[in-house]
Amino acid sequence: MNAKHQKYIEYIARDIELPYLKYLNMYGLNKDDMNMVLGIVFNQPVFYIRPMNGVYNKNRCNIYREMSDGSWERRIYNKNNKHTYYEDSNGFWCKYEHDNNGYNIYYEDSYGVIEDNR
Repeated sequence: MNAKHQKYIEYIARDIELPYLKYLNMYGLNKDDMNMVLGIVFNQPVFYIRPMNGVYNKNRCNIYREMSDGSWERRIYNKNNKHTYYEDSNGFWCKYEHDNNGYNIYYEDSYGVIEDNR
């Protein structure tokens, strides 16, 4: 990729706002360019399917998707592909911790619910 194209990709990654896929549509990017932009946004290699299916990490875990009503969901996974964080466009968030066997030992959410089984 030439330097000018790389700068354009980096510009788009800095420019887009949530909901990301909706904003990316106005740039008319091909799938490879979308993957590069979203890889910068999510700070990891990704592949994009389509808005309802969303964006996946290299382990094929869904890390981001948008619904037709404009809402979005984002997920973060640990190195063992265990779900550790979730947030959505309504302001809800929750986080999880897992033990070495993959069992959920801690949960906390934006409603104030805390379950601590450590």
